[in-house]
Amino acid sequence: MKCYQMYVDGQWINAKNGKLDQVLNPSTEEIIAQIQDGDANDAEFVLSVAKKAQDSWKRRPARERAELLRKFAQEIRNQREFLAELLVKEQGKLYKVALSEVNVAASFIDYACDWARQMDGDIVQSDNANEHIWIQKIPRGVVVAITAWNFPLALAGRKIGPALVAGNSIVVKPTSETPLATLELGYIAEKVGIPAGVLNIVTGGGASLGGALTANPITNMVTMTGSTPVGQQIIKASANNMAHVQLELGGKAPFIVMDDADLEQAAAAALHSRFDNCGQVCTCNERMYVHNSIYDDFMYIFMEKVKAIKVGCPMLADSDMGPKVNARELEHMEKLVGQALEEGATLAHGGKRLTEGKFERGYWFEPTVLTNVKQNMTIVHEEAFGPILPVIKFDTFEEVIGYANDSEYGLATMIFTQNIKNVHRLTHELECGEIYVNRGHGEQHQGFHNGYKLSGTGGEDGKYGFEQYLEKKTFYVNFG
Repeated sequence: MKCYQMYVDGQWINAKNGKLDQVLNPSTEEIIAQIQDGDANDAEFVLSVAKKAQDSWKRRPARERAELLRKFAQEIRNQREFLAELLVKEQGKLYKVALSEVNVAASFIDYACDWARQMDGDIVQSDNANEHIWIQKIPRGVVVAITAWNFPLALAGRKIGPALVAGNSIVVKPTSETPLATLELGYIAEKVGIPAGVLNIVTGGGASLGGALTANPITNMVTMTGSTPVGQQIIKASANNMAHVQLELGGKAPFIVMDDADLEQAAAAALHSRFDNCGQVCTCNERMYVHNSIYDDFMYIFMEKVKAIKVGCPMLADSDMGPKVNARELEHMEKLVGQALEEGATLAHGGKRLTEGKFERGYWFEPTVLTNVKQNMTIVHEEAFGPILPVIKFDTFEEVIGYANDSEYGLATMIFTQNIKNVHRLTHELECGEIYVNRGHGEQHQGFHNGYKLSGTGGEDGKYGFEQYLEKKTFYVNFG
């Protein structure tokens, strides 16, 4: 069993307090590694290192920074199978999904490199004679990146790429549940020659290490993917420092099937948008609304697909769904299903842990569908982040838009319709940052991944996401 150290200033070091934490395999509950359990003392040290390193890193031409990071991305691809197996062991995702995640992590970095020659400023007309106004884009400084456990490597790549290409240094803190593949990036950084202190990876608790990283006055920006309560804590912790905060938080995405939808297409999208990665995706189909007139036909198609899902070892090619990430998440699934049934929902499929035979150990839960659900039920409003899907009937476009907006979250919506008027109305009426029309969830690098309401602030990806890692400096130059 490997004991991982933290990667700081180009070296592997132990936490100053000497404490360790354990990483479990969610398929077997076995301890697969030990990690450092850092705290505020480690935060102070790593931030001071990152600040010193950023001063020389920002002076390098952006193209030079990008060339080095392209080597970094390629080496991630070179270690694709190793990193994918590590993701399976620590997070429980299917091996085929883990392979894709490694590719996505590398492509996030590659995409960021494309911006090295596009950090354009402006020359603005002055009201004064013999005067120019120049607006320059510059790096923010030291970035703290906190990643979630569902796609730890992809999220690390999503933040490392733009942060470093823009000229910042970065401190990455993965969650204690899934830190291993992210820690391996330290070895890759060493191999390709990323300067010491530019990329740092530390581990520890959110309240101790994470809180200290976000509250420290050295930190110029915090980018975090995770739960809404943690995001709210980060905003509070960063307030005194006035660090720029970029958050991608929880979601309760509605999946809407209109009466003119292609039912087979919609059912296939609804399936993968709920049960991919065991439902542990922020833009997942969290509540499904089906038009009354096609409800029976659609549900027949959909339920046949749900019943065919094979839960099993994530390393096996014929498995469709792996385990939940930990026991706490599994207990949350049981609680939500129990509440829904108490409030009057009907259990159409699944609804319980898998505990027998090959499922005797691990955090396994059945694909679950709840029908006869009403809009005011808890399951419609509380984020599940797991393989549980409530289904609600509706009659009109106006009714379902009201249902969709009846949430404290506003990350994503999926809708299947052939009516172009409905599509255009969505731009005015839906209260969310991403809308998928006639396809399931899954954003692209050149888009913009942002949420409304309690789903976050700032956004990631594309030109708008890259600009989060830059700030502006304005010069008034009088030459009269």
